[in-house]
Amino acid sequence: METRDVSARTAEQSAGTHLQPGQVLHERYQILRVLGTGGMSAVYEARDLNFPNVVRRCAVKEIAIAPTKPLVLAQQRELFEREANLLASLSHPAIPKIYDFFNEEEYSYLVLELIHGEDLETLLRRHGGPLPQAAVVRWAVEICEVLHFLHTRQPEPIVFRDMKPSNVMLNEYGHIVLIDFGIAKIFRGEERGTMIGTEGYSPPEQYRGIATPQSDIYSLGATLHHLLSGCDPTKEAPFTFHQRPLRQYNPTVSPELEAVIMRALAYEASERFATAEEMRRALLPLAGRAGQPDPAVFPTVHISSEPAVQPLWTFRCEDEVRSSPRVAGGVLYIGCYDHNLYALRADSGQFLWKFPTEGGIAATPVPWEDLVIIGSEDGALYAVLASTGRQVWRFPTQGRVRSSARIAYNHAFFGSDDAYVYAVQARGGRLLWKAATSGPVRSSPAVADEMLVVGSEDGYVYALQLQRGTLIWRYFCGGGVISSPLIWEGMAIVGSTDRYLYALDIHSGWPVWRFRAEKPIISSPAGMGDTIYVGSADGNLYALESASGRLRWKFSTGGQVNSSPAVAGDAVYVGSSDGCVYCLDARTGKLRWKFETQGPVVSSPLVHEGAVFIGSLDHHVYALPAAG
Repeated sequence: METRDVSARTAEQSAGTHLQPGQVLHERYQILRVLGTGGMSAVYEARDLNFPNVVRRCAVKEIAIAPTKPLVLAQQRELFEREANLLASLSHPAIPKIYDFFNEEEYSYLVLELIHGEDLETLLRRHGGPLPQAAVVRWAVEICEVLHFLHTRQPEPIVFRDMKPSNVMLNEYGHIVLIDFGIAKIFRGEERGTMIGTEGYSPPEQYRGIATPQSDIYSLGATLHHLLSGCDPTKEAPFTFHQRPLRQYNPTVSPELEAVIMRALAYEASERFATAEEMRRALLPLAGRAGQPDPAVFPTVHISSEPAVQPLWTFRCEDEVRSSPRVAGGVLYIGCYDHNLYALRADSGQFLWKFPTEGGIAATPVPWEDLVIIGSEDGALYAVLASTGRQVWRFPTQGRVRSSARIAYNHAFFGSDDAYVYAVQARGGRLLWKAATSGPVRSSPAVADEMLVVGSEDGYVYALQLQRGTLIWRYFCGGGVISSPLIWEGMAIVGSTDRYLYALDIHSGWPVWRFRAEKPIISSPAGMGDTIYVGSADGNLYALESASGRLRWKFSTGGQVNSSPAVAGDAVYVGSSDGCVYCLDARTGKLRWKFETQGPVVSSPLVHEGAVFIGSLDHHVYALPAAG
C-alpha cells in the first residue's frame, strides 16, 4: 500500500531533498524552504520570479523516479499529469489552485497555491490528545461539502482515495483545504485499479483495488475517529474500529456523533452513508444548528432570475484582488495580492500609478487629505502621496497588516497580526500608543466619540480610550473576531467565527442582542435605517432588525459571503465566493441583478456616483452600474 504525505508542515531541514534554498527551478521558481517530504515526493515553498518587483510565493510539489526504471517513471508521470489535470479542472475554496506543471529529467513538478496553515495531523500532535468535538464536527461538515463537490462532478465523479489528517489543511481562516490529489481517481463503476491509499484509513474495497465515493466516506470516518480518539489507525489492525469504540477513548464525544462515525466506518459500503451530502446532513444537528429561525417562517430568498449587467469598465491586476476599493478626488485606490496599491481613474479605469510593497495587500486603502494610507502583509502601514504614489512614511509592525486603518483626530488607528492595536500620526507615522490583545488583529477599528472598538482573533471585542489606548471594556465572543465593528444606534455590532452577530452596548460592552448564522461571520455589518445587513460563510446575506436582531430576510448565494455588504439608496450590494456580485432590494431581499466574475469575490463593494466598484480573485477590478 502506498502512503504519501505532502502536508504543509514546516520543515527547515532540507537534507535528502533534491532542491536547496536559493536554487532556481525552471528558470522561474526560486526555492525558499522545504515544507514537507514523504516517500519519493517533496513540497517546497518558492518565489515566482516572473514577478520581480513583488514576492509572490507558491508551493512546488516534486516527485522523483529512479531513471533506471522507465516504466515506473512513465506511470508516475502519468499519475502526476492526472493530478495536474484534475486540479486544473476544479474550482472550489477547499481545493488549491494549480498554476503550472512541467517535467525536468527524472523529476516532475506541480506549482500550486500556497496554503497558509497546518494539517490536522500536525494540529492533533501539537494538541497532545483528542481534539474538541465542536471543532471536529465543523471541519467534518466542510469536508463533506468538498467531497460532495468531487463526487458529483460531471461527466464522472472524482474519488479522493486518500483522506487522512495529514491531507487536510486548516487554513489561516480556520477552513479546511484538501491537499495531495496525486491518487484521486475518476470513478467508473466497479473498475479495478492499483491498491492505493493509506493503511488504516482505507476501506476494505480499496484493498481490492476498488474505490467509490463511499470509500471516501469510510476514510473520513477513520479520520474523524483519529481526531477525536487520538488513536492512530495506522498502528492498529485494519478494519477494527468496531473493537475500539470512540467513547472508550474519549467519553466527551456524544453518542450521536459516535453513531454517525461508526456508520461511516461500516465494513460493507452499502451500510455506510449513501453520499457525502447525507453524512453532512447527519452531522449538521451536532454542529449547533439548534435554535435557528424556522425556514417556514423566515424563508431563504432564492435566485428567481438573472438580469444581465454589463461592466462600465474592468482593470486587470497581476494577482488576486482581496482588498476593497475607495474613491477620492475622482481616483479609485485598491490593493492587490501582487503587492501593489493601484490608483485608477474612477470614471474609466485608466491606470495612473501603482505603489509596490513587499507583501500582498488585503487591507482597504484610506484616502486622507493628500495621502493614501494602506497596510500590507509585509508587516507595515504605508502613507503615499495620493497624486503620485510616492512614499511619505512607513510604520513597521511585527506581523501582517490586514486591518484597514481608521482616521480620527489626525491619527491612523489599525491592528496587526502581532496582536497589537496601533495609533500613529497620520501626517508623520509616529507612534502615539499601542495596545496589546492576545491574538492577531485583522478587524478594522470603529471610532465613536473618544472610543475605539475593534475585534481580535483571541475572541474579544475591545473598547479602547482613543487618546491613550487604555481599556474601557472588553467582551468575549465564542470565536475569533475578524469582522469589523459597526457603530449603530448606541451599539457596536460585530460578527464572530462562533457564528454569532453581536450587538454590544457601546458604553458598557454588555450584549443587547445576538443573532446566530449557520457558519462563521467574517463579513462586516452595514446598516441602513432600522436594518442591519451582514454576510456569513453559510452563503447567506442576512437582513436583521437593528433594535432586536430579528431576521427580516436572508438571500442565499452559491458560496461563502465573506464580503461586507454596501447599502446605497434602496439597494444592497455584496460579493460571494461563488464568483458573483449581487444587487438586492434592500427592503425585500429580491434579486435585482447579479454579475459573474471568474473567481471568488471576497472584496467588499463601494458605491460611488452611480457605480459599484469591487475586486475579484480573478485578478480584476470591476466598475458596475448601480441600481437606478
